[in-house]
Amino acid sequence: MELPVLLPTSAQSETFAGITYHLDGNLVPALTILLDGERSVYFEHHILLWKHQDVKISIKPMKGALQRMFAGMQVFVTEAYGKGQVALSRDGPGQLFALHLKEGEEIHVREHQFVAATENIEYTFEWVTGLSNILFGKSGFFVDKFRARSGDGILWLHGYGNVFEKSLAAGESIDVEPGAWLYKSPETEMSTNLQKLMVGFVAGTSMMMNRFTGPGCVAIQTMPPPSPEPPPPPPANTAEKSR
Repeated sequence: MELPVLLPTSAQSETFAGITYHLDGNLVPALTILLDGERSVYFEHHILLWKHQDVKISIKPMKGALQRMFAGMQVFVTEAYGKGQVALSRDGPGQLFALHLKEGEEIHVREHQFVAATENIEYTFEWVTGLSNILFGKSGFFVDKFRARSGDGILWLHGYGNVFEKSLAAGESIDVEPGAWLYKSPETEMSTNLQKLMVGFVAGTSMMMNRFTGPGCVAIQTMPPPSPEPPPPPPANTAEKSR
């Protein structure tokens, strides 16, 4: 069995699909994209670090906005266009990297790990049920789907810690801690593997893993994403408090 391969942690003047970009930094890396005035990129609005004065910013509505709103997901993303540079950075340690997608290629990504994409990358999502997820304390979770349409495109993602990619042959499987997988090929099957621990004081307990079966690939991040913060408590009843 071949070992997972560490994805590149930096890039200088990397060009694909007509877009040139840089990846720099170790602890909290930054992505710098060079826009040529013809192509645009979109990204989560809160990760903008800086931009050239000639780069314009606008709001881009997502497909299925109502469904996304009910799911608690972002309804809008920010789009940058014009001629100049724009830099993006996540508010957390880890690794920024690019996936070069040929026209028609698709990748499935764990929720909340998207950074940016070229304008021709289609962004949809799916609620996957029947799969346990210790990280969020629920059975099932959202998977973002990105597909290159109308030509090649680039998808940039953020992984916590470092990110390794494991290529799987047909029928080959790997068990991954539920918080550690980041993306997978559409054809790679994902299921839950529950293993009972029958030794000593842990007898009767179980270890839960997500099992990925090839063909295809799966990416593994060495640090799990932070758990989402619980919603704030409702405001106190001021009338009740004043008595």
